[in-house]
Amino acid sequence: MDTGGRLVAGSRNRNEFVVINADDFGRSKAAKDSNGQICHICGDDIEILEEEKELFVACNECAFPVCRTCYEYERREGSQACPQCKTRYKRHKGSARVEGDEEEDGDDDIEKEFNFGYFDPKETSSISGSKLHSQLRIGQSSFTGSVIGTSSVHNPNFCTNTNIPLLTYGEEVDGISADHHALVIPPYVTQIHSSPITGSSVSTQSRPINPNKDIAVYGYGTVAWKDRVDDWKRKQLIKLQRPQLEGGDGGGFDGDGLDNSDLPVSDEGRQPLSRKLPIASSKINPYRIIILLRLVILGFFFHYRLRHPVPDAYGLWLTSVICEIWFAISWILDQFPKWYPIERETYLDRLSLRYEKEGKPSELADIDIFVSTVDPMKEPPLITANTVLSILAVDYPVDKVSCYVSDDGAAMLTFEALSETSEFAKKWVPFCKKFNIEPRAPEWYFAQKIDYLKDKVHPDFVRERRAMKREYEEFKVRVNALVSMAQKVPEEGWTMQDGTPWPGNNVRDHPGMIQVFLGHNGVLDEAGNELPRLVYVSREKRPGYNHHKKAGAMNALVRVSAVLSNAPYILNVDCDHYINNCKALREAMCFMMDPISGKKVCYVQFPQRFDGIDRHDRYSNRNVVFFDINMKGLDGLQGPIYVGTGCVFRRQALYGFDAPVKEKSPGKTCNCWPRWCCCCCGSKRKNRKGKQKQEKKKKKKTKHREASTQIHALEAIEEEAKGQESENSALVPREKLEKRFGQSCVFVASTLQENGGIAEGVSFASCLSEAMHVISCGYEDKTEWGKEVGWIYGSVTEDILTGFKMHCHGWRSVYCIPRRPAFKGSAPINLSDRLHQVLRWALGSVEIFLSKHCPIWYGYRGGLKWLERFSYINSVVYPWTSIPLVAYCTLPAICLLTGKFIVPEISTYASLIFIALFVSIAATGILEMQWGGVSIDDWWRNEQFWVIGGVSSHLFALVQGLLKVLAGVDTDFTVTSKGGDDEEFAELYLFKWTSLLIPPLTLLILNIIGVVAGISNAITSGYESWGPLFGRLFFAIWVIMHLYPFLKGMMGKQDRVPTIVVVWSILLASICSLLWVRVNPFTSKYDGPILEVCGLNCD
Repeated sequence: MDTGGRLVAGSRNRNEFVVINADDFGRSKAAKDSNGQICHICGDDIEILEEEKELFVACNECAFPVCRTCYEYERREGSQACPQCKTRYKRHKGSARVEGDEEEDGDDDIEKEFNFGYFDPKETSSISGSKLHSQLRIGQSSFTGSVIGTSSVHNPNFCTNTNIPLLTYGEEVDGISADHHALVIPPYVTQIHSSPITGSSVSTQSRPINPNKDIAVYGYGTVAWKDRVDDWKRKQLIKLQRPQLEGGDGGGFDGDGLDNSDLPVSDEGRQPLSRKLPIASSKINPYRIIILLRLVILGFFFHYRLRHPVPDAYGLWLTSVICEIWFAISWILDQFPKWYPIERETYLDRLSLRYEKEGKPSELADIDIFVSTVDPMKEPPLITANTVLSILAVDYPVDKVSCYVSDDGAAMLTFEALSETSEFAKKWVPFCKKFNIEPRAPEWYFAQKIDYLKDKVHPDFVRERRAMKREYEEFKVRVNALVSMAQKVPEEGWTMQDGTPWPGNNVRDHPGMIQVFLGHNGVLDEAGNELPRLVYVSREKRPGYNHHKKAGAMNALVRVSAVLSNAPYILNVDCDHYINNCKALREAMCFMMDPISGKKVCYVQFPQRFDGIDRHDRYSNRNVVFFDINMKGLDGLQGPIYVGTGCVFRRQALYGFDAPVKEKSPGKTCNCWPRWCCCCCGSKRKNRKGKQKQEKKKKKKTKHREASTQIHALEAIEEEAKGQESENSALVPREKLEKRFGQSCVFVASTLQENGGIAEGVSFASCLSEAMHVISCGYEDKTEWGKEVGWIYGSVTEDILTGFKMHCHGWRSVYCIPRRPAFKGSAPINLSDRLHQVLRWALGSVEIFLSKHCPIWYGYRGGLKWLERFSYINSVVYPWTSIPLVAYCTLPAICLLTGKFIVPEISTYASLIFIALFVSIAATGILEMQWGGVSIDDWWRNEQFWVIGGVSSHLFALVQGLLKVLAGVDTDFTVTSKGGDDEEFAELYLFKWTSLLIPPLTLLILNIIGVVAGISNAITSGYESWGPLFGRLFFAIWVIMHLYPFLKGMMGKQDRVPTIVVVWSILLASICSLLWVRVNPFTSKYDGPILEVCGLNCD
């Protein structure tokens, strides 16, 4: 069915498939056949010669359809004869001469006659291992290298039964002797050889082999010898490149390293695409020394604290010691993952030299980009439109970029705004690429307060910029008109332009919807160039189903993109995070496509940068300490955690596959002990080694791994020879794949394609039909989606959980910080909104802590490193710090009101310990700021908001999480707007009442009252009381200084505080003070003078 680029809606469960706003509504049409011929060997289209403007003809005798690639391969490696008429191929113009070619007159082709430079081993491997082993059907296409012997009840046309056995690739197999190096070839297939054979042809019938004769006589090549040569080349290349490459991250070769292996290693195109930049030893070594000294000082500190209790305030002392022990544990969990901080540098020029060779199509990998949005009233469509426009204008080959917008609210406003965006993109994208402007989000580009003429030399720039700005203003007016119209929903619901009711009128009960706006039907921009694909997706929703919020929407996008484009890499961004650096995708590909270390990288995380934040960053919205210090430290371990946006994934890692296994060094018997030690250990270590080998073999047979494609093929040959189907086969049976990924043959086939891509010759309408199926609300039932596959369910912070599962599978991640920020977004600068954002993050951590995926007890048999585990433990434990933090911030006020303190009379030894502890804390912070490039203002704001969020959002998240997980009570704290301002940063001064404001304000008032009471008591008590007062005052002032930004937020711009906040806070502070005076549990009771017998006779 030809959708004609119109909206497609439907539900597989209800057997609905509708094309809305179409001329021929619901009419089925056959897919158009290809205009050109198809190669009968690999199934690709036969190219048209540029000079003759005719199809390439390999054989002049029978004109058997063979593409240029297969013709070249057959002449170079095969029988050099036509598969149909057995006539020897003649050399065509531009082809390299091989042995046996006839002498030709003329020298018009002398330059290319002996040119073997275009030979690409990766391309050869692809032909021999994938294309030539596909099912050969004239005029048809099939999935190559995917599922063997699978079928589907939904659309059986997508699955084929491939019965052609594959080569062993040098692997020794039981039942196959070493002198049998090739297999019987079915009709219409030419056997591939390792060396050319002169004057011989290949028969399609099997023939016995006489070991006394040369094997080349029979037309068979020795695969083992070819693999030995390739393996030798690979080892030599690794040895040459090892001094220049970083160690510890490698995941093996993918074949690219052998490209042009005769060139010197210093060739720029064969150098690593990135490198590590360790922190200078002058910065990192003192930092590590201070950490160790701080550990020693903490030991002396706790030794003193535990050995010197306070008898008259034992309760205060015990509470403070418990809190301090918890703070020390939290510090260890936060500090030691920062032991190996690193930075990274990318080489975009090397990426272009390697994968974008002049005169050839770009070899850069395809990327699917996900943009998620829900409510257009909270997430303005204009912001989403700017994000989409920045994606469409990215500096990357347009045919390799696909943008998928997930509208989980099924809002017609989002759909119409995206339609307007696609029309404006036809003007905006060529303007961006013509003048190479940054950023490529028009709202932020035109809002820049810089000299936009800097480095611009094109004479038409000023004129076209003014015209484009006028076009954008008109675009904004149209989008704002849509927003204004959507404020009032009609009683009968929304209708489309042709009168069709909008399928998403009922947000909780609507069919799935897919609309392809760009990238189909030859849609071009104003400059006549192609545009990236833009797809609108709204998954099906029905009552009674758990749709899992954002994580469920992202998983739906994973399946839709796999059916429509199936790029090997995925970038996900929030709707308010636009691409600020047009080369961001290339930055990520420097890590993902690196032939040495890229195989084990599951995702590349970029830091979050924000626009529209006040200069002082009152509430630490930029989160600079986390992104510039903590994440750099994690990058030196197993990689940064996933933060929910600005992240490029490897699709195979999202599918729950394990990371490639790092091969053990052949010079040692194990990875951790030297050979002499292993020899002395005797049989026990040998037995352990044997068990480890058996376990690895079992894992290879039960899990899909990237480095074992040839082993998979060999096991399939064994099963075919025996006529059996084993459940332990590396090619997982169809039933297991469907149980894991769902009942879609097309999607299951796509999961096994490491390099992505979809089958050729499949109609786009058929793909849309399958895409509607994979976004149905019941598709994930009885599958592993959300458990082991895709974004993981079970927490509102699905990002932490998803990254944690990948690291447990042995993957590593990479942290990329380009000079120009890759992405920029908006952050809530209002106090109440900021606290609610932190509340959501903390609630997700509590949910993970109380689930089976808690890093304290989950994933010990995987590939998670210990220091990386410390980081994940810290990310789920930090909300529990709110309890000791609230108690510790209350202690200064209690001490000032009662005249007691948490430490006894301080001696010289105790003074030295306290001074050393404070100095080590300050020194650690200063050194972190030095190697992390963080200013002291950002560091101090982070410390302040850690206290503010800890005593408010974290505390409420802990209570809410316990009620939700243990009692099943789902509570929610709402935010109500109370006012606004039209000036710059008006939202900063906007007050919104929320329950989260009560605890920190109560602590603030208590400590202020305590300071006033303490000073008043010292004035009335005399000079001697001032000495002990200083310690208590310092303690209270420390709390007040940390809560100072909160106090400014409460006062607002006009120094006003809502009455309800003042009443509640004063009431709670008064109640606490009165209870303390009445109960006073931490001091000894005094009931009057104690009378004793003195022994004297007073009479």
